[in-house]
Amino acid sequence: MGVKGFVEGGIASIVAGCSTHPLDLIKVRMQLQGENVAVPQQVHSLRPALPFHSNSATVFPSNSIHIPTTAPELPPRVGPISVGVKIFQTEGVAALFSGVSATVLRQTLYSTTRMGLYDVLKQKWTDKDSNRMTLSRKVAAGLISGAVGATVGNPADVAMVRMQADGRLPPAQRRNYKSVIDAITQMLRQEGVASLWRGSSLTVNRAMIVTASQLATYDQVKEMILKKGVMRDGLGTHVTASFAAGFVASVASNPVDVIKTRVMNMTVEAGRDPPYKGALDCALKTVRAEGPMALYKGFIPTISRQGPFTVVLFVTLEQVRKLLKEF
Repeated sequence: MGVKGFVEGGIASIVAGCSTHPLDLIKVRMQLQGENVAVPQQVHSLRPALPFHSNSATVFPSNSIHIPTTAPELPPRVGPISVGVKIFQTEGVAALFSGVSATVLRQTLYSTTRMGLYDVLKQKWTDKDSNRMTLSRKVAAGLISGAVGATVGNPADVAMVRMQADGRLPPAQRRNYKSVIDAITQMLRQEGVASLWRGSSLTVNRAMIVTASQLATYDQVKEMILKKGVMRDGLGTHVTASFAAGFVASVASNPVDVIKTRVMNMTVEAGRDPPYKGALDCALKTVRAEGPMALYKGFIPTISRQGPFTVVLFVTLEQVRKLLKEF
């Protein structure tokens, strides 16, 4: 039964991940908006030294070097539709599925582990008499399964973020990974084994938050709907509980997700200090340069993805369970 839960969760997660991949890509692009804008510095007008004094500023106008004192404006923040249209226009429709091979590997490693482990813990911690599981135990099961899954799937997560973000870079700076295997191979060769677990603490924290809030909220909302007789146990109940779970997971995890994306995407060159020293440094620099709401960049595509992702995930899961019922 334990192995079966892993298989069912893995199949459902891969289907859900691939079907919502373009929304995930748009989310990553939005989270990186404004990251590379230089901090404005005060500048002055410069005038070369003259062999004599002059009180007139217009005697030698051509000898003056005027540097604008106004700070450069931050690039305008655009919404998810504009980001999607720009990707389509500049990179082609195939770009909306950049990194989809990494998504498949990530779902195979991360989501298969967290879904299967959550199912195992749910079976063990469910009260045999009432056939119910307390909310605290659901949250605990989600935290544990999310942490284990994220640790296993972090290399694919790093590769996915980089592949999704590659198209926003100038051609000379792009990594041009051909596939998730190529991405992991190049990271190993150029940056070492440690690069595969860059941002792993953030990945684990995010996965714990997402899994606990998503799976626990889904189960809790579903139980409440059925208990109060609002709807029957069917597609309507699954969709309602899924969107509720997606909303809670999005609100709880978005700040960690923004920091995770930026830390994973940063380029570390030999002999130079990395853009961010860690998660806290990235958070402080992001808030200082772009404001606190920068931690909720990409929230609309995040919630737009989490809702459909959760719906597809659980609807597919129910269908897979029916198909594998006899096994």
